[in-house]
Amino acid sequence: MNKSDANTRQGHYKANTLNAQESRMRRHEVTIELRKSKKEDQLFKRRNINDEDLTSPLKEINGQSPVLLSVDEIVAAMNSEDPERQFVGMQQARKMLSRERNPPIDLMIGHGIVPICIRFLQNTSNTILQFEAAWALTNIASGTSDQTRCVIEQNAVPHFIALLQSKSLNLAEQAVWALGNIAGDGPAARDIVIQHNVIDGLLRLINNETPLSFLRNIVWLMSNLCRNKNPSPPFEQVKRLLPVLSQLLVSQDIQVLADACWALSYVTDDENSKIQAVVDTDAVPLLVRLLQTDEPSIIVPALRSVGNIVTGTDQQTDVVIAAGGLPKLGLLLQHSKGNIVKEAAWTVSNITAGNQKQIQAVIDAGIFQQIRHVLEKGDFKAQKEAAWAVTNTTTSGTPEQIVDLIEKYKILKPFIDLLEAKDPRTIKVVQTGLSNLFALAEKLGGTENLCLMVEELGGLDKLEALQHHENVEVYKKAYALIDTYFSTGDDEAEKELAPQEVNGALEFNATQPKAPEGGYTF
Repeated sequence: MNKSDANTRQGHYKANTLNAQESRMRRHEVTIELRKSKKEDQLFKRRNINDEDLTSPLKEINGQSPVLLSVDEIVAAMNSEDPERQFVGMQQARKMLSRERNPPIDLMIGHGIVPICIRFLQNTSNTILQFEAAWALTNIASGTSDQTRCVIEQNAVPHFIALLQSKSLNLAEQAVWALGNIAGDGPAARDIVIQHNVIDGLLRLINNETPLSFLRNIVWLMSNLCRNKNPSPPFEQVKRLLPVLSQLLVSQDIQVLADACWALSYVTDDENSKIQAVVDTDAVPLLVRLLQTDEPSIIVPALRSVGNIVTGTDQQTDVVIAAGGLPKLGLLLQHSKGNIVKEAAWTVSNITAGNQKQIQAVIDAGIFQQIRHVLEKGDFKAQKEAAWAVTNTTTSGTPEQIVDLIEKYKILKPFIDLLEAKDPRTIKVVQTGLSNLFALAEKLGGTENLCLMVEELGGLDKLEALQHHENVEVYKKAYALIDTYFSTGDDEAEKELAPQEVNGALEFNATQPKAPEGGYTF
């Protein structure tokens, strides 16, 4: 959002009630929450601990009685000139590193097995030995950053890249797994993997015959290549993955779909030109369709991607709306998982920060009924995002649209109730929305009536209480609202100015003439 092609939004801003920095902070907060949930399902590093499911030559060997050796005996065997002893030592090392609990990674590193494993990786005449070495290194690289760095510094990456071309699918898959662990360690490790032309190797591996388990690992590696910022991955390389990732959105496999969506969510969590690169692959209709799945592990990253796209330009937001995104968001605002409701509300808030046509599309989709429900019943994080959806509408919307929020969707009471929220940022969002409502009421000649409505809904009491709030901005805003709009007046005059009900709808001022057909003019 800080590049020149983001200026379209910044004029009347996506979350224009404050500024671009505020929206970036909100995007970061939401991202952190979602990545916490991602860690429960889709780990950035994975250990290979299951030797029972392997369909490889090893299965036969693993069925034999294990040879129990000490670490010193293992290292001695690996350093032997005898190929059979080398293999026994290598396999024992791998089995130690495949323990489910507390594998002795540092102990094995300290005994110098990493360079031996990397030497075995290059032994093209012994595929089974290569496989065991690759497996052991995969599990070392699944550890801490220091342990992963040990694998990188011994120059394992180019040898793993070379193994992507192996005729043994099991060996190529284990290489993908190892590279996924290395790339998942952070930006520096990721870029080392990319610099060694991993993307060329990956693109060659994907075809209609790719086994599902292999495809899962490939897509997971792709997502790690797209992940992490400071710096972001080199986009000229990563964008080569986008057409494939978009095509994978029609997969029937939950894990493939989830990781493809996560990859796209990382790419779209950036400047508008990168969002556009994803839009250009025709991924948006597929992402929107995935919002209706029953699988939260797919919904979360698909929603994150769609939410990122609508932080872009008006045209990029229009693509989401045209794909039928709004009805899906309306349903997700009713989801049983709080983080999905929050993310859906955040996405809606960025659409209502757009232009008036986009706000009308939100209104026409009936989404403010769900927004009101979130304001009333949602958890506090979802409530904050729903409050943003309202406040952004009060900033960018037409007078008719804003009046609709109050009269048709009865937003005002649950909105005002959030003045009692514990989070000062939520309170400030509501205060900004109320300031916008009063500014409109002044233009419509209905300030006194809005004052009475706010007072009857408990808003004045809440604002007065906020004058003692510990947050300086909160109490200053509360004081300014009270000082500007609320003053003691004649009781009879207040009765005359009370909101009138016409055909079941509250009017700011029943004596005001109706707005002309072309809209309000001031």
